[in-house]
Amino acid sequence: MALADHLRELRNRVVKSVLAIVVITIVALIYHKQIETFLLKPLPQCNTQEEIAHYHGKCAQVSNIGLTSGFTFMLQVALTAGVVGAVPVWLWQVWAFVAPGLHKHEKKYTVIFMVCGAPLFLAGVAVAFLVLPTTVQVLIAFTPDKTTPILPPNDYFDMATRMVLVFGLAFEFPLLLVMMNMVGMVTGKRLLGWWRGMIMAITVFTAFATPSADPLSMLALAAPIWALYFVAVGIALLNDRRKARRNPDAGLDDEEASHLDLSVQPVAGIEEVHASGAPAASAAPVPAARREQMDDIT
Repeated sequence: MALADHLRELRNRVVKSVLAIVVITIVALIYHKQIETFLLKPLPQCNTQEEIAHYHGKCAQVSNIGLTSGFTFMLQVALTAGVVGAVPVWLWQVWAFVAPGLHKHEKKYTVIFMVCGAPLFLAGVAVAFLVLPTTVQVLIAFTPDKTTPILPPNDYFDMATRMVLVFGLAFEFPLLLVMMNMVGMVTGKRLLGWWRGMIMAITVFTAFATPSADPLSMLALAAPIWALYFVAVGIALLNDRRKARRNPDAGLDDEEASHLDLSVQPVAGIEEVHASGAPAASAAPVPAARREQMDDIT
């Protein structure tokens, strides 16, 4: 295809993706009250005496500061819901645009990444929502006594969105390791040798990624990634064993010589070959110039 055709196809893919996001955003605007109630549920709001006793008086007061803050929060929630809800559509449009330029094995790897990537991302989102109430309570616990924390919904939603993105992308890390092994960038044995550094790096990452300083939130993110890392190592080792069965030299380094079989093999008995006769003499002698030319070529 010419460059103009590629740009025209890209425009069509982008328009379809934007239309899907707009449609789901409109639906989210209709049900924005239900979505906002679900998002604000982790906040410890003490509306009854039981809730006050449960949260030990550390409650949050959700307040819209400013005349247009409620309208802005509604649009923010609806647009985010539209982008998340339209993930299958715009991911498919990206795939449809890129797929014609890929080889067969590259398409296979891309399909595996897309099929496994979405469930892993959603699993990270689920863990983020499970950890979010504890995170909010820990942060509110730092509020001085005899004071009430006033939480604007926009600030809370920004923190929740960051947590969802961090947890979701963190769950994609083991899949990235598996894909690197499949394309031959790293072996399973080498991944297994990195386990101490990986555990330390994952722990440090989760310590900075979680907004609260409590160990529960950090372990809630670190423990699943540890488990997924070892699952990725196991898959990489099985993939290396499969490659070794097909190609014994698959595990060799680029500068390492393959194994040579230098064992002595028995030679069969002597077989006599009888000449059919002396070759016939040439009818005409080859000119000297022609002989020199043949010598030069030789």
